[in-house]
Amino acid sequence: MDNFRAKIARWVINYRAAVGLFFIAITTFFAMGMAHVDIRTIFADLLPADDPFVQTYADHPNFGNPLTVTIMIKRSDGQKIYNAETLRKVWDLTRAVDLINGVDHDRIISITTEKANYAEATPFGIEMQPLMGDHVPTSPEELADLQRKVELSPMARTYLISGDETATLLRVSFHERQLDYGKVFEALRKLTSEAQDDKHTIRLVGQPVLTGWVYELQHQTYIIFAVTLALLILALIFYMRNVTGVTVPIICSLVAAIWGFGFVGWLQSPIEPLLMVVPLLLVARSFSHCIQYTERYYEIYGHLRDRLKASEATLSCMMAPSVLGIMTDIIAIFVIGIAPIPAMQRFALFCGMWAVWLIPTGVIMISILLCYLPAPKNIDAIVGGEKEKGIHKLQKDLLGKMAGLVHGKTARITALIVAPLSLLGIYISFQIAIGNPVEGSNLLWQDSEFNVGVKDINDHFPGVNSLEIIFESKDPDSQQIRAARTEEVYRLSHAIQRSVENSDHPPRISRSFPDIMEEGNRLYSGGHPAWLPLDPNDRAVSAAGTAVAFGQNPLNFSDMVDFHYQHSTVSLFYRDNKQDTVNGALKVAKEAVDSIGLDHQYTRIRLASGTIALQEAMNSVVHRYHWILVGLCCVAIFIIATYAYRSFIAALILLIPTLLSNFLLLATMHMMGIGLDINSVMVTVLGVGVGIDYGIYLLSRICEEYSHQGEDWGRAITEAMTTTGKAIMFTATIMLIGILPWYFLSDLKFMADMGLLLAAIMLINMVLALIVLPLLVWLIKPRFVTRTDLMVGEGIDLEAFKASMGEPSGKGPFNEASLSK
Repeated sequence: MDNFRAKIARWVINYRAAVGLFFIAITTFFAMGMAHVDIRTIFADLLPADDPFVQTYADHPNFGNPLTVTIMIKRSDGQKIYNAETLRKVWDLTRAVDLINGVDHDRIISITTEKANYAEATPFGIEMQPLMGDHVPTSPEELADLQRKVELSPMARTYLISGDETATLLRVSFHERQLDYGKVFEALRKLTSEAQDDKHTIRLVGQPVLTGWVYELQHQTYIIFAVTLALLILALIFYMRNVTGVTVPIICSLVAAIWGFGFVGWLQSPIEPLLMVVPLLLVARSFSHCIQYTERYYEIYGHLRDRLKASEATLSCMMAPSVLGIMTDIIAIFVIGIAPIPAMQRFALFCGMWAVWLIPTGVIMISILLCYLPAPKNIDAIVGGEKEKGIHKLQKDLLGKMAGLVHGKTARITALIVAPLSLLGIYISFQIAIGNPVEGSNLLWQDSEFNVGVKDINDHFPGVNSLEIIFESKDPDSQQIRAARTEEVYRLSHAIQRSVENSDHPPRISRSFPDIMEEGNRLYSGGHPAWLPLDPNDRAVSAAGTAVAFGQNPLNFSDMVDFHYQHSTVSLFYRDNKQDTVNGALKVAKEAVDSIGLDHQYTRIRLASGTIALQEAMNSVVHRYHWILVGLCCVAIFIIATYAYRSFIAALILLIPTLLSNFLLLATMHMMGIGLDINSVMVTVLGVGVGIDYGIYLLSRICEEYSHQGEDWGRAITEAMTTTGKAIMFTATIMLIGILPWYFLSDLKFMADMGLLLAAIMLINMVLALIVLPLLVWLIKPRFVTRTDLMVGEGIDLEAFKASMGEPSGKGPFNEASLSK
């Protein structure tokens, strides 16, 4: 194995010019593909295709359509909306949104549209007319008449006009295939900003608006990324203080990024904007591997004082541990694609291939760069033993003291401290909540315009979140039976409504097409409320359904029944979409449906659709797959590590701190008030790859040091921590420096939270790698460490290199006894 690696290293260095030109050509090819990169949200791709709620939504998208924008026009001076100025704003806004590209023209409703109608009993039957005609009421008589008509319209006075009559709603839905979130958001913001004045407050909410805010703040995110990269470069300059040490990580990370984006550009595979935070973690991984590699190069160069020979030797000894470390990143990313969410699967392909590119760039290309870049002049200050100074000496002294905690008599005390703290962290990790913990969206700060708007609308109306229980016709093509207008659906709908409204988690209000039929029956029978209930027989129900539908456009009832009066829904409205609310709503809905059964003569009941059901569908993926993804990562890493170290004990030593770091990260998230969702779960899974990287480098170094330190466990651990541990500490530290400003700079709370999570991942994995892993090695004293034929050993026969250079043994500041890598 060593001979094979040596041959590859010699070939790469001997043909370095040709290899370098190859990298330039490949980079040029991928750079051309970056012009096709598509960063956008596809709503359907955020939903798990195998979830029954998602399948129900796909079959009946009109019921509880999440691609709906809600605009509230509210009098800020406390007056009622029945004045010409306010009604003119509603009229103009309604017609202006109808001109936005991608709007569903049949799904626009406000008090100025024909869908907002009222009903009156006349000698000729029930007459239903729009609340407004072809103009805005202006005279006192017209305004008073409008107010009278509203009182005759249960839908308007409940869903379109607030209880205090100071606010009204405009709702508009969009076709997903034509929905450009950025342009729609820009158009809506422009219209609402122009409509707002000192007498009117305009609120704008809905999933398209939330995604629009993400798009809007994405530009700020790029600026924050630039700040992060600038801080990383400054930290590199401060730490390395030479051209090579600063240039190598930057070039390798940049080339890997070009290959990553170019790859998906050529595939024309869209990238979800919210997931753009993860590529920065890949930049961090590239930095980490490059710094590990460069530090090793410095040690060898300090001994050989020849760039070419040092590059060849470094490639030969670092090839196996570097590839193994990167493979763990690749595995952690690709397993994410198992989740049945198309956006996550595309993300796994994008970032997984980016991680793959870290092997050629961070193992091969880096060796070529080290051949051509100037030799560092401050080599003694970095790896000069007694000559080390500055930050390098400070790190070495600190790590030397940390090493003293994990071997010898002190190790038992450290173990007694670490064990209960670990158990406490594991206990807290299981308290973490899955789902949204706040009213509105946790993607934005609570004082954001969007979340303030959600709260304001919820304070005035039943709520913007609904749970839809679908009554699906068994024979939707029937011309004789209109299932939605049968006694069966009337009876079942009301049974469900009564059940949920009398439950422990009642909705703020429920709505169904039978409610409209009852209102028609009341009017037809003289108007007295006593006539609201229908006689439970087919003839009475059918007559009432025909009466309210006669002369009406079926689209006026599209939120409750389909165009052919076959499929219908019971809508349950809730104030918020906090996970407790979601759980309670689904619980009472399921109990209500279970009490009447799913299958009936004309219909089958499907549970459920709407924003609440779709949120639960996404949370279900987290619940089902989080530990599956972590488990698959661990199994794959266990197999690879067992093969590489020829010992399953080695795999366990690597996995224990890695799994512990995952528990501690979940505990940290719980204490920070961050819930698990499809975005944060990917970061936690990627943390497995980060932790195992650190462990592989440190364990490989301990294996190599053991023989060079006279088979002394304590000295081997100390030497490994003060050499390889330096790179681990530095990479974690610079990422902390670069990422922590996110929390203070980002208006996107998700970005701030992810910054804290990434910082926590780096810090937790660093501490566990430098404390728990060497502590386990000391306590177990595994036999595989004593072997000298491990494929991941970082040793190199420097005597052979010196002999090939014609140099006497011992030249330079290191001799063979002190230099083990």
